[in-house]
Parts: sequence; structure tokens; C-alpha cells
Amino acid sequence: MISDSLTKRQVQLAQLLEIHPTHPQARMIRMVADVIHKGGVIVYPTDTAYALACHLGDKTALDRIIGIRQLSKHHQFTIACCDLKSIGAYTRIDNVGYRLIKRTTPGPFTFVLRATRNVPKRLLHTKHKTIAIRVPDNPIALALLTQVGEPLLTTSVRLPGEDKPLPSAYEINERLGKQVEVIIDGGTEYNDVSTVVDLTQSVPTVIRQGLGELG
Repeated sequence: MISDSLTKRQVQLAQLLEIHPTHPQARMIRMVADVIHKGGVIVYPTDTAYALACHLGDKTALDRIIGIRQLSKHHQFTIACCDLKSIGAYTRIDNVGYRLIKRTTPGPFTFVLRATRNVPKRLLHTKHKTIAIRVPDNPIALALLTQVGEPLLTTSVRLPGEDKPLPSAYEINERLGKQVEVIIDGGTEYNDVSTVVDLTQSVPTVIRQGLGELG
């Protein structure tokens, strides 16, 4: 069992959970959400790659993710949301951007937008004051986000010096099993990246081509 308190975390192996890829077991989803609320760092599947996640306002958990990924101070952080309603609370978006997001989400896209005051300052891009948003098209991810009841800080499980995210829960467990609380096995391998679209200007601009095609 996972400890009720994660404030004084002891080094131990992560709990590897096999969750059904299309019909996530509610009991397991509740358990993972509880770990997040208590300050844990988890790994979960999206529609492109496995990703790390933690509570949006938890600085300690954020610092752990920064350490795992060895992220620079200029890293563009991403918030995973379960619907468009959440997007509006954390970003400033015009009609063109909203229509584009509505047409392409849930899906393999990440959108860079101007942030509102609801976003913790430590998550803002240091130069541009932006935040990235995505709504993953994955039943496990959406069930988890719904159960948590708010967006999550998230980033793909791509380790320092590697070009691609780790593709399977078992490989992630071998590499990161002592650095996170829970790893969700989504039943398949994921090793792509999302398409990143900059919506801070009048014309949407693709800044990284990934799995998603704007058409």
C-alpha cells in the first residue's frame, strides 16, 4: 500500500498498476487520484506518450519532476485538462484559437497560450509568461483528470539525453521505479509526441510537428 503521507518520502519501488485502456477501473483511478492529492508523482498514458504528472500547485512534486527530466529554467510547462472549460480558466484565448482547440481536442495537440493569474507563477515560461495546454484523447488520462477534479502539471517521460519518450510502462518502471509513486500500465506502448501549436499571435503557428495533423 502507498503511505498516507508523502511529505517524508522514502525510496521505494513505484506501484505498477494495470488499468484497462478503454474502460478504466474506477477503484484504481480513485487510488491514483488520491496519490496525486497527497503530493505524489505519477506516470500515466496519453494519446502520444507516457507522461509524468503531479498536482498543479505542489512545488515539491514539481521539483521532483524537474529533477527527473533535468528541465531548464526556460522549459515550457504543460497543463493537462479534461475539457475546454478548464482551458478557459487558465489561458487567455481569442475566437480563432478557441475554434481551433475545439476542433482538435481531445487529441494529440499541445497549445501554447498566454496564461491567466490562475496559473502558478513558477509554471510560467520565464520569458513569454505562457503556459501550454492539452486535452489528451486517452480514456485513462481523461478518467484520471475527471477524478482529480482539476488540471494536472504534466510532461512526457523523456529522460535527459534521449530523443524519444520511454515507450512502455515496464521500461519506465525499470528506469524510474524509485522516483515516482505510481506507474499506470495503459496496455500498450506509446512513443510519439504531440504537435505543439503557438496561439499567442494572430496566426496559429506549428512549432513542433508531432502526431497531430492540423489539416
